[in-house]
Amino acid sequence: MSSGGSTALKLNNILIFGLKLLVSAGSLYIVFSKNDMHQVGVTLTRIGPAAFLTASAMYIVSLLGATFRWKLLLPERFTLRRLFSLYMIGSFFSSFLPGVIGGDAVKAYYLNKDAKKLSLTLASIFMDRYLGYVALIGLGMLAFPFSLGLISGSPYKWAMPAIFGSFVIGSFLFFGLRLGKRFRVVSEFYEYFALLKDRKDVIVKAVLISVFIQIMSFGAVSLLAFAMGEHIPVKMVFLFLPIVSTITTLPISISGIGVRESVFVLLFGLIGVTSEAATALSLAWFFSSFVGSLPGLAFYIRHANKPEVKNS
Repeated sequence: MSSGGSTALKLNNILIFGLKLLVSAGSLYIVFSKNDMHQVGVTLTRIGPAAFLTASAMYIVSLLGATFRWKLLLPERFTLRRLFSLYMIGSFFSSFLPGVIGGDAVKAYYLNKDAKKLSLTLASIFMDRYLGYVALIGLGMLAFPFSLGLISGSPYKWAMPAIFGSFVIGSFLFFGLRLGKRFRVVSEFYEYFALLKDRKDVIVKAVLISVFIQIMSFGAVSLLAFAMGEHIPVKMVFLFLPIVSTITTLPISISGIGVRESVFVLLFGLIGVTSEAATALSLAWFFSSFVGSLPGLAFYIRHANKPEVKNS
């Protein structure tokens, strides 16, 4: 790539980051300006350290579960300790450098040092995320018919079915039509998927682990809400969080900051949760995950100061 092309790419990345930062900052400003932030602070203090740290621990347990899932999807015999450390490092970078260095990019960088095959590395990370999302929207759709009574008058009641339908169509286009198979890297992706398709036991185990991971996440939010004094029906947490996660995953903000708070206020407001309480719940969930990612720094320092050794 020429120096001119490299400069243009850097400027483009800076522009995209700036736009995302603008969306996050603007969203936070709107949410905070419309809330009584003193009341938000009071609500947060009700949680207490025990419930907060328990939610952080649940986040770490969910990462451990994700490590087991990732190991299932890797044909190479990487140790659980190795993969867990990569998950923690990825979580740390996602939390402390949001929008700058993605957690998946960090995991891919370190894993590829051992795998020596970029297509395998990227395909395993993609499938890890994909099966996690299958479980996420599956639980959301499971809760949907039981939740209609509480949001029947809102047009947002169709958000979960719309997301589910879009996911099914997208999956068909990607896997069914094998889009992009002419490109070598994408072609190797499909070779990996073809091998995995024949290992149905692995897929079933990975999905079951994904369900456990999502339940841990839903449980953490429910725990934080209960500690705040908000008695939110569990079925609504199961319905709303997949929508929140889907929207915050869209590359329009810095790791969903600001957008997440806005969606929390919108959705939980449908069932009578005050704007202040919804904002506090969103912030508490974010910061509990933030604290849960702190051990990733220790893993990163260890990796940075230790030569990479290929697993056998």
